[in-house]
Amino acid sequence: MEERHIAPVPTWPDVASDLVATAAGRAPADLVLTNARVVLVQTREVMDGWQVAVRHGRFAYVGPDASHCLGPKTEVEDLGGRYLIPGFCDGHMHIESGMLTPAEFARAVIPHGTTSMFTDPHEIANVFGLRGVKLMHDEALMQPVNIWTQMPSCAPSAPGLETTGYEIGPEDVAEAMAWPGIVGLGEMMNFPGVVSGSQQMLAEIAETQKAGKTVGGHYASSDLGPAFHAYAAGGPADDHEGTSETDAMARMRQGMKSMIRLGSAWYDIEAQITAITERGLDPRNMIICTDDCHSGTLVHEGHMNRAVRHAIACGCDPLIALQMATINTATHFGLDREIGQIAPGRRADMIVTSDLSALPVEVVYARGERVAEGGVCLADCPHLDWPADTRDSVHLGKTLTAADFDVRAPGAPSDVTVRVIGVVENQAPTEALTAVLPVVDGVIEGQGGVCQIALVERHRGTGAVVNGFVSGFGYEGRMAMASTVAHDSHHMIVVGTDREMMAQAANRLSEVGGGITVWKDGAELALVELPIAGLMSDSPAAEVAAKAQGMVAAMDACGCTLNNAYMQHSLLALVVIPSLRISDLGLVDVSRFELTDLILDPAKYL
Repeated sequence: MEERHIAPVPTWPDVASDLVATAAGRAPADLVLTNARVVLVQTREVMDGWQVAVRHGRFAYVGPDASHCLGPKTEVEDLGGRYLIPGFCDGHMHIESGMLTPAEFARAVIPHGTTSMFTDPHEIANVFGLRGVKLMHDEALMQPVNIWTQMPSCAPSAPGLETTGYEIGPEDVAEAMAWPGIVGLGEMMNFPGVVSGSQQMLAEIAETQKAGKTVGGHYASSDLGPAFHAYAAGGPADDHEGTSETDAMARMRQGMKSMIRLGSAWYDIEAQITAITERGLDPRNMIICTDDCHSGTLVHEGHMNRAVRHAIACGCDPLIALQMATINTATHFGLDREIGQIAPGRRADMIVTSDLSALPVEVVYARGERVAEGGVCLADCPHLDWPADTRDSVHLGKTLTAADFDVRAPGAPSDVTVRVIGVVENQAPTEALTAVLPVVDGVIEGQGGVCQIALVERHRGTGAVVNGFVSGFGYEGRMAMASTVAHDSHHMIVVGTDREMMAQAANRLSEVGGGITVWKDGAELALVELPIAGLMSDSPAAEVAAKAQGMVAAMDACGCTLNNAYMQHSLLALVVIPSLRISDLGLVDVSRFELTDLILDPAKYL
């Protein structure tokens, strides 16, 4: 089936007179949908038998009878009594987490009904700086659906605790605010910086507010005392890091939007939506988002439709859940005159479905054009011509060997006590654990579910490797897994039980230019090539998803039983989420925002 090219939607001033003429019956509509049950999220009503007229990609008339809008060339579609709902809006997400470029991400989510995305490309910002953000922004604007970009705020996410390929500063934020697709500032992850009054962080927020745009939040702490209130005073307008009902209520009470997420590995909706369903807080202040979804989830499970279904399954009224995924998001970003509701003047982004709870996405329209039907994308999703150097970003500086992954304690007795990163299933935070591990020939060995983790520097080719220990994956036997997706600094994370294979896995990713690889018993079981910035592929989503599913199967073959453990793997270097992480500078105690020793009482052994 030939893909349709979808033209950019004209601005309202450009077509206002035509919209008025169509609504008044003086000029024909391009498209009229009849016999629909139109869901008005603006009033939380379902209008049986209403009709919708579209002109120039925007709604011209929404009401009981659009016959006066018909002309000889008007396309008429009878929906047979099915529901017509606004296209879904994802209020916070990272395209790079899908392992796809903006074009291929759009192609993957359009069939699931996502027609608007608010994306923070801070992953590529850590690799290529402002230039990388601009490349993502430019390809986003080429798509047949709406992809707005939030200018990344924190690269590095925690200055002094990690080293990135590039850094972002207030001058970069000020420059980006003038770009046409920039809608605000990306999640302000350096919450200790805001709380302590960092002039750089406050300057970035100020540049955003001067531009009249929205500041995204990221308060990854359970402390809801003065520090939380100081963060709220700093300007972030939303936050997606809550994991409990208390978190959701605290954010909404401070005038922030509580963004509740369902990603590939983050299951935070159920614990927070009770603030609405049981506590009765105003649902206008809650937004559903996905944050991070890898390609396997997108292709096989869904995107925003999956998250909305989950909210409904958790007891949320379907119409309220739809508000949280449409009009609430649009209003939050000051775009309720453009998207988020079926009403005159707005972009004609809509979904046809036969059930408001199960939410089968049967037909998707964007800008008044049919862009998906029956799970198939019908729209052309244009690609940017990515520069050659964006495919050459993995620089190890040398060929690694098993010795690079030795954790040495030459003066130690038969065992030592070490700090261990504890992975928590379906949660972004980790635990700060300890374990007593054996020392063999001066090298500490993992055992009993504790395996090694290494952070390999890959931006400047220093050859540096920082080693530590991690538990919770359940790996058994001789294995290794490496990834150049390592939020947020995006060096290389290697986890394994065998140092020789850890070296093989790391060298393999250097050879292919980035991605993910899983090894067992000396052989490679799976490889996902991500050549663009070591983060993304411009191959079709289905192809990347197939390789990602192979990666998941390979992890299972190595003994891993966690749900979507790849997401847990990729966040082990995220030094702004408690409790314990690893960076190119060492082990990081995130609860204190400081580097800490791997070995307890190291002076005895080193």
